[in-house]
Amino acid sequence: MFAARRLATNLPRVRPQAALFHSTAPAFVQKGDSIPSFDLVENSPGNKVNLANELKGKGVIIGVPAAFSPACSASHIPGFINHPKLKEAGQVFVVAVNDPFVTKAWATSLDPTGKSGIRFLGDPSGKFTEALDLSFDSSTIFGNNRSKRYALLVENGKVKEAFVEPDNIGLNVSAAEKVLS
Repeated sequence: MFAARRLATNLPRVRPQAALFHSTAPAFVQKGDSIPSFDLVENSPGNKVNLANELKGKGVIIGVPAAFSPACSASHIPGFINHPKLKEAGQVFVVAVNDPFVTKAWATSLDPTGKSGIRFLGDPSGKFTEALDLSFDSSTIFGNNRSKRYALLVENGKVKEAFVEPDNIGLNVSAAEKVLS
């Protein structure tokens, strides 16, 4: 009995899931910051895309916690795909800390014809997301660090405006109607 009690007290404490998604101090990407120069992947591991080089004019980078997650698939990205001002936004990229096979399948499920023009990119290592200071520990939910939900308006390689969800995963600040209006 004593050994069992002693063993139980040495076990790591489990944090409730609600504690995993908490507000953090806003030290993330700011207006005027340059887009970091890291290779992301589109459709396959060999198809590298560097947004610092790719985004020369006007555009939007949308960061999501996970491809195929409920809010990302049901509301966040469809909100951009269906927004009447999408074409005025310039180049639009969705970035997820997922591999390129997942982001390709997700793009096909959300925009089968590719009519929206939105490009879906994988950040499998999370280095791009970390460079923006937009990663958070979601290991108990998604298995690793993931991206906070955000949208960045970009002009000439610099952040014009940042819309970062204060609780990391909510869908308010970075919704299409707030970003593209």
